[in-house]
Amino acid sequence: MTPAFPPYASLIERIWHHALNVLCVLVLVFLLLPILVIIPLSFSSGSLLLYPIPEFSLKWYQALLESEDWMRATRNSFIVAPAATLIATVLGTMAALGLHRTQFPGKGALMAVLISPMIVPLVVVGVGIYLFYAPYGLTSSYTGLILAHAALGAPFVVTTVTATLQGFDYNLVRASNSLGASPLYGFFTISLPLLAPGVIAGALFAFATSFDEVVVTLFLAGPQQVTLPRQMFTGIRENISPIIAAVATVLIVLSTALLLTLEWLRGRSRR
Repeated sequence: MTPAFPPYASLIERIWHHALNVLCVLVLVFLLLPILVIIPLSFSSGSLLLYPIPEFSLKWYQALLESEDWMRATRNSFIVAPAATLIATVLGTMAALGLHRTQFPGKGALMAVLISPMIVPLVVVGVGIYLFYAPYGLTSSYTGLILAHAALGAPFVVTTVTATLQGFDYNLVRASNSLGASPLYGFFTISLPLLAPGVIAGALFAFATSFDEVVVTLFLAGPQQVTLPRQMFTGIRENISPIIAAVATVLIVLSTALLLTLEWLRGRSRR
């Protein structure tokens, strides 16, 4: 078993090693505690988000399932997020492949434009998309909301696929072409399986971005396109109900599942 530090390490180095471990644990607790605190509150029988919990109950999950507003918001999220993810994945993968295989003036500027939704404030993005959509009647529509979420998710696909392409061997593609395979057949049988970890990771990031997005949705969504995060935002402003804790718990479980999937893909990519 390899020691945590060399046997010849000084006392100061040993103290620093243990202090750094303690600091890392404290940082993790600081980040996770607000998330973990909300989970027990979703099982409270009380009508307020308060500790101590009177008794454990599933009444707020039942209320969530019986609420027409919350169920409509949930359906909208599961309509918009998968559709936006599909569009973002296809366009992001194509953009990454095109940029990686060609060299032309302004390539860096184009790459910066493609990933700009990741760094531009969402309020600015929301206002810009709203002003662009308004003349075409795309506001308060599923089409406009899906396209906007796809634009927000595509940069994540571009970055993950580009990173995967760094170790891609194009000799395999050339070999398939020399054996008579069409470019499309070679892409689906050779390129895509090798790029699958990056493509899937980008798709998961795009899905999480769309599913959790609220700022742009506030600008674009009408009463019929309210998503789950926007419904939570409205609920927090008007009346804080333990239903919000139940929804937050569901989102925490979903996000954890996505992160575990990403970790599995990263391990598979290393192997």
